[in-house]
Amino acid sequence: MGDLVPLTVLDGDDETVLEVERGVVLRDALVDRGFPVYGTVSRHANCGGRGLCATCTVEVDPAPEPTHWHDAAARRFGYPRLSCQVRVEEPTTVRLLDKRVWGQLLPRRRSSE
Repeated sequence: MGDLVPLTVLDGDDETVLEVERGVVLRDALVDRGFPVYGTVSRHANCGGRGLCATCTVEVDPAPEPTHWHDAAARRFGYPRLSCQVRVEEPTTVRLLDKRVWGQLLPRRRSSE
């Protein structure tokens, strides 16, 4: 087994710290441990981590350099990243996002609401 690095998962108000193998695909680490990276429909109908459906979006900190066209656009315009295109190479924090249908994100709520 390779080196392990901490992965902090923020899911709503819950925070979980996992130890994952360095270089693991973020989507795989999350799905294997039961964390939801998909919405209600895309949970059953998705591209399986090939970067085609754009439904496994998450917020990642620190955001690694993009290696996929979607992630390059996401970085440029401030959109969430595809978890299937991010490898965990260093201690990382990931925020799971609420989704409705397919990969559609729910509107963010202001902290004062």
